[in-house]
Amino acid sequence: MGEEHMRIFLSGVSCVGKTTIGKQLADEVEYKFFDLDSEVESYYDKPIEFLQTEFSSMDAYRKRAASVLERIIDSNPDNYVIALPPSGFCEVYWKKIKISNPVTIVLADRAKNILKRIQFFDQYSKPIDKRELTEAEKKHYLREISLDIEYYARFYTKANYRLKVAGRDVDDVVRNLREMLGLLFGMK
Repeated sequence: MGEEHMRIFLSGVSCVGKTTIGKQLADEVEYKFFDLDSEVESYYDKPIEFLQTEFSSMDAYRKRAASVLERIIDSNPDNYVIALPPSGFCEVYWKKIKISNPVTIVLADRAKNILKRIQFFDQYSKPIDKRELTEAEKKHYLREISLDIEYYARFYTKANYRLKVAGRDVDDVVRNLREMLGLLFGMK
């Protein structure tokens, strides 16, 4: 990387583990951690679902969210980890990310493993305790996750690295991520 600061951006489909893995990585190496969705909600003082309805398209919403990403990047010159949404490497975000000399990583997993970690949230971004999924619901969400993996793959080709989560626990993935970054950049 050639400079002393490490700016790590994680993306991947929903429920792949970006926030959990990113936060643990940041804690272990004593970096700042940001979850872009949480930062957007905090900045605009509204849940994402309500913010998104204020715009005529997802692209218009992403432009607004990208301004929050830009503020994070501009106000944090030191080491950090940012968990991005599934669209985190689309052009509107990518323009902000690429100027920060980033390390971009896609966390990838198979749809059936992601289904085991699926989480549901209400319109206020609060977790919902969901009963056991029915077979029909499992089939539905498995299809939706598979479609997301296929759709977002075009953005993920921009990433520097791809790390397969492969259904592993968080400690194992973070250890693997630290080893990879240590070998590549001498990160502690």
